[in-house]
Amino acid sequence: MAPLNILHVFRAPVGGLFRHVRDLAREQASRGHRVGMIADSATGGADAERALGELAPSLALGLTRVAMHRPPHPTDLFVLGHVMRRIGAARPDILHGHGAKGGFYARAALGSGALRVYTPHGGSLLFDNATLAGTIYLGTERLLMPRGDLYLFESAFSSDTFHRKIGTPAAAVRVVHNGVTRAEFEPLAPAADAADLVFLGELRELKGVDLLIDAVAHLRRQGRDVTATLIGAGPDSALFQAQAQRLDLGRLIRFLPPMPARQAQTLGRIMVMPSRLESLPYVVLEAAASAKPLIATRVGGIPEIYGPLADALVPPNDAAALARAIAAAIDNPAAAAETARQLRARVASAFTIEAMVDGVLAAYAAALEAKRR
Repeated sequence: MAPLNILHVFRAPVGGLFRHVRDLAREQASRGHRVGMIADSATGGADAERALGELAPSLALGLTRVAMHRPPHPTDLFVLGHVMRRIGAARPDILHGHGAKGGFYARAALGSGALRVYTPHGGSLLFDNATLAGTIYLGTERLLMPRGDLYLFESAFSSDTFHRKIGTPAAAVRVVHNGVTRAEFEPLAPAADAADLVFLGELRELKGVDLLIDAVAHLRRQGRDVTATLIGAGPDSALFQAQAQRLDLGRLIRFLPPMPARQAQTLGRIMVMPSRLESLPYVVLEAAASAKPLIATRVGGIPEIYGPLADALVPPNDAAALARAIAAAIDNPAAAAETARQLRARVASAFTIEAMVDGVLAAYAAALEAKRR
């Protein structure tokens, strides 16, 4: 493939979306493409500054940060002007928008002959047509849909949700799964003070943290004191801490701030992902790569990761079922370790960063050829 000018546009330099864009940009640059980024300047804090600083030398098209609001805002027009100026200067072959806001800017920008690519990463897909917010977000997606040349989804679940809630694009549609690096397949030993369970993610209701706390309380009522370390930050952090105190779980559950995934994995013997909704979460891929025993719910694209092992998944919104799965994993560590070993082999064969980048670049090439024709 001839070298391309690729400009990635996204809002928040945090979480799985940021990891995806960062990994994608780094690998694209290493393969000889000229890459640039536009991101929000108001989120991410010191961690984002450090990560972007490390990446900046490989960004031939540069990095700019401008304040972006998560919901629709009058300043969106100002940001759109910034994006259009960057397009004029960088002359990208590929304009790749990530998330609802990045996808809006990439498709709404005028005066560019670039291939317009959109990856929702959840975003608008989390909304429902029955709500006012959903009407606004999903209605905007329908208006912008003809402006996209390529729709890339990180899971078949996201693709199906887009078709169901928004419609079927006339443009090309591809599913390219997220991938992890070879270094992440190195095994990790639990820390000396590791809890029985560890959760890593945003502290919000969508992630099912309340269900995990209820499951620990359920086990305690059965006479089992199971410890848990909950790592992350988010809008519902205070509610979860209050819930733990109300259920008298203060000595069993500890809350820690966000930290790198591999460090977090050492702080518990079993990783728990009790989410109510996901697309294709990196936390599951990261835990699977290191052969970490894992309890996850059957939501979103997680069954795509598990494949033939999907019977091990737990139904969502069911604290009692989650408690039973935790008890089973603790009581039969050999079985939990064997499932983790099989899941690691599956991720190693199909969910690598090389496969992800190969898939994205192949989708670019096919869409560019279709556009030329």
